[in-house]
Amino acid sequence: MQSTAGSHPGSDGRVWLLAALVGIPALLAASLTFAGLLRLLPVDMWWQALGSADFTDPRQLLFRHAFLPRVAVSVLAGAALGLAGVLLQQVLRNPLAEPTTIGTNAGASVALTIATLYAPWMLEQGREWVALAGGALTTLVVFALARGRSFSPIAIIIGGLVVSLTCSSASSMLMAANREYSAELFIWQSGSLVQNGDAVLFKLAPWLVLSGIASFLLIRPLRLLDLSDESAASLGTRPIVTRLAGMAVAVALSALVVAAVGVISFVALAAPALARLAGARTLRQRMVWAPFAGAALLWLTDRLVQILPFASEIPAGTATAFLGAPLLFLLLPKMRTTPEGDGAVPPAVRRRNGWAWLLPAFIATTVLLCVVLVLGRGADGWYWASTTELANLLPLRAPRVVVALSAGVMLALAGTLMQRMTGNPMAAPEVLGISGGASLGALLLFVMTSDFNRPAMLAAGLVGAMASLALISPTGNRQALAPDRLLLAGVAVATMASAFSAVVLAGGDPRLDTLIAWLSGSTYTATVADAAIAAVTAILLLAIVPLTARWLEILPLGEATTRALGLGLDRARVILLVLVSVPTAVATLVIGPLSFVGLMAPHMARMLGFQRALPQLFASALLGGLILVSADWAGRMLIFPWQIPAGLLAALVGGPYFMVLMWKRRQ
Repeated sequence: MQSTAGSHPGSDGRVWLLAALVGIPALLAASLTFAGLLRLLPVDMWWQALGSADFTDPRQLLFRHAFLPRVAVSVLAGAALGLAGVLLQQVLRNPLAEPTTIGTNAGASVALTIATLYAPWMLEQGREWVALAGGALTTLVVFALARGRSFSPIAIIIGGLVVSLTCSSASSMLMAANREYSAELFIWQSGSLVQNGDAVLFKLAPWLVLSGIASFLLIRPLRLLDLSDESAASLGTRPIVTRLAGMAVAVALSALVVAAVGVISFVALAAPALARLAGARTLRQRMVWAPFAGAALLWLTDRLVQILPFASEIPAGTATAFLGAPLLFLLLPKMRTTPEGDGAVPPAVRRRNGWAWLLPAFIATTVLLCVVLVLGRGADGWYWASTTELANLLPLRAPRVVVALSAGVMLALAGTLMQRMTGNPMAAPEVLGISGGASLGALLLFVMTSDFNRPAMLAAGLVGAMASLALISPTGNRQALAPDRLLLAGVAVATMASAFSAVVLAGGDPRLDTLIAWLSGSTYTATVADAAIAAVTAILLLAIVPLTARWLEILPLGEATTRALGLGLDRARVILLVLVSVPTAVATLVIGPLSFVGLMAPHMARMLGFQRALPQLFASALLGGLILVSADWAGRMLIFPWQIPAGLLAALVGGPYFMVLMWKRRQ
């Protein structure tokens, strides 16, 4: 029956939808391209500029060596990503699979960044091979993390997103340590299609042709993957070999695009999904139409970003994220989740008296606070501040330390509340998009008004955090706050916030220095007022959360047990969500939108034996404060006189911790 459907693609009456899918974006892109060409050069000079451009006429040089190669590269890159998306979704049987969501793009990007900064000789043999090695390595890591859950679609996506976040943090740290190259690296990593000649075009085209031929040679065995592995094997194929071959082609395509133009997000997700929605039912149809759709989408996106009224051009890779995040929400209900019990954390060592560990943790926190205030690094190396020096340094260091400590406490408590409320061991304000929602609210305030003060930011951040909760909760509640759906919904919110922040950064606002410092999670702009707001919020939260201890003991037992014990489930969830969103909004505003403290601290407390709700809350708070204070101090000292933002450094540690947690869950 498949062959019949494949031989009559118009039998369902949707061929015109497929044509419109490619034709409408392509016509719009062609119109914008034609208008741009007319503005650049008169029609009667096009042929002359194309054949032998006059080197004394800058318009002809731009036409021949910048404009036309950029159009061609956008079309080729979009087609390559569309084909890569089809292959990955077929091989993994996962409609959310694409190079960004499985970590391939991030690995290729960070590998090229490392090679550019520290081993440029590796690029002499070709950027493509460096990108391919990095992308293949991170993809293998993702598959290793998902192996224990039978390579379930959600496990692969979650692993890929965590690997991507970790690689992104590593890239940001490398750029912070190499500031002289940071602007160029940022533009390239964001997916810039700006061209300076035909070199990229002539490198990308042959690889795309070879990959396309290899893909179509694999159509028959790939189509058999729609069956079970046993059925496919009975028909004479080896499913594992087919999957490896399909993955190899897809990873090669995506790595080549990263090497050529940087990371282009979500085109590989959008093109196959739109082709399928428009009527491309068979694998052959999707492999034909998705590359055309990807080419049209990226071509149109690139033309649009060049006419938007911003001080500087928004990279095309950033612009495509606005398409991918809503599409992730639309596709999420179609995903099959793993059973709720699959989210359980391996039991930690249980100790009879978990409270006994609080005193050492409190002493360690006190000692650390003293050390970070007194020990520093100057032009002559490390030193302990004298009493006179300390009097001058305290007004500078104390607000930063208080902000870091308070933010760590708030995020850790919020993470503990979320994990116990949802029964999801990977729940955290940063992962579920609450931090992203808070940052999105503050960014909207930044764009809409000139009054960018702390009280207004706090209100906007709180509204954004609550809106994020309202957005992701219906998605998760369809299966009683199913852990996997909740995570992916949060990722969509975080993606939108990240894309919007990139657009704001491209706006050229004179207040951008303050915004950049905040987005990176730095405390070096912390004031006494910031420290006071953060400290008061943390103290109030510490005073309130003990009242919720009984709820937190009952909620992990499941909805039926909770109701049987007489707990008002809806009321408890609303109160707990408010207790999560308010401190998350405050912490996000003073430390930035990402640190992973809300994920790490509750698990560290559990591993130390704090199993009951109340001891775990206080232990998590102390550990969260320790993590961020340590990260802030290390960020100030590691590459002195420059600084690494505390949130960035904590995220770089948190990503690998998340992966270790997933690795333990596979057993």
